[in-house]
Amino acid sequence: MTASLEALDLAALLCSRVCHDLISPVGAIVNGLEVLAEENDEETRTFAMDLIKKSAETASAKLQFCRIAFGAAGSAGAQIDLGDAEKIARGFFEDDKTKLTWNLPRLLLIKNRVKLVLNMLLIAGQAIPRGGMLTVDPIGEGESMGFQITATGTNARVPPAAPALLAGDTGGEPVDAHRIQPFYTGLLARDCGVQVGVVLQDNAVVVSAK
Repeated sequence: MTASLEALDLAALLCSRVCHDLISPVGAIVNGLEVLAEENDEETRTFAMDLIKKSAETASAKLQFCRIAFGAAGSAGAQIDLGDAEKIARGFFEDDKTKLTWNLPRLLLIKNRVKLVLNMLLIAGQAIPRGGMLTVDPIGEGESMGFQITATGTNARVPPAAPALLAGDTGGEPVDAHRIQPFYTGLLARDCGVQVGVVLQDNAVVVSAK
């Protein structure tokens, strides 16, 4: 049986998830500003400025990603350019440990289908906590396009409870801020008329929606 959430609970949990993503870089900015206010050593101040700059860039990338992945992103029925989705996905995921290969064509899709692929990427990213490669491929073409995301990296693993939560099965446990994202991904998939799942295949984790 597919579980459901009240609209207010869903909104609150998604807001908690966004805040969780932003706490770290915003906290680092605050720490850097405190160092600038207290220290006169030039080397320490330079380090603090670098910390502030990198943390501000990280916070901006996370906000841009969350705006599309979780936010309204335009009016009902609005479309989003997959090229824009690729840009914000690279800003969110790519770093010294993780690289993104984006093989989707550049076209406009209904916003919930774009939100779906971004949320699938979050699940795939969780599957390789030590970093690795995220590869996004199309399944089919056009407005009904599905997606396959392959996560390869050291000790790749299916995130706990993700398969059940994607299917809307909470296992009798409450959906909290840590579990809301895969649950929400399942909601998006059902709204788009596709089935989404995550499996381990040949030492890689594959998240697919078709």
